[in-house]
Amino acid sequence: MDKKRVLVVDDDQDLLKMMKMRLEAEGYEFMSASDGLEMLNFLKKKKPDVILLDIMLPGMDGYSSLREMRKDDEFKDIPVIILSAKEKKKVGDLFKLEGVSFFVEKPFETQDLLQKIRSVL
Repeated sequence: MDKKRVLVVDDDQDLLKMMKMRLEAEGYEFMSASDGLEMLNFLKKKKPDVILLDIMLPGMDGYSSLREMRKDDEFKDIPVIILSAKEKKKVGDLFKLEGVSFFVEKPFETQDLLQKIRSVL
């Protein structure tokens, strides 16, 4: 069985290192991008099974990159879990319209996030 690919899009290098260790320990293939434009370019090379997406990114933010991704039939059905320090009540409705699977506020419990990843796969 092929490993499920998880693309983590975040500009926090410490978070990316931690997520790489945890996801690989769970048997996932870890991939990362540090901004929205990099995520969109990455999708053309290697399609992930799920995307963990931060909102506050340099260059193209998470919301804009999600909207761009959803325009492409090849990528519109990839499950997306939003990871953000922004409060869900402030921006959650915007992302609900874009069909995100979950909205996880930072800081988060890794086990809770892993359970959400398993549930969308």
